[in-house]
Amino acid sequence: MPEISRFLGIILYMNWGDHHLPHFHARYGAYEIAIEIETGIVRGEFPKRALRALRAVLDWLDLHQPELMENWQAAQQRRPLKAIAPLE
Repeated sequence: MPEISRFLGIILYMNWGDHHLPHFHARYGAYEIAIEIETGIVRGEFPKRALRALRAVLDWLDLHQPELMENWQAAQQRRPLKAIAPLE
């Protein structure tokens, strides 16, 4: 589980060799979601009280889509992933 960023108590990561469409994972407490990089489609859910956390992850996606795609390609080849700046 290579971590690529962290903010507001949310851990963002990608798995090496993960399949399916390009995506990344976000963990918030005991909850986890997967977000498609190109479409922003979310699989899974955060707790209802954490709507702000979900919005923050989607804002972060909008800001870092090219970097996420680079990391996705690296992950497919099991190369090291680059850290991405947190949401400020």
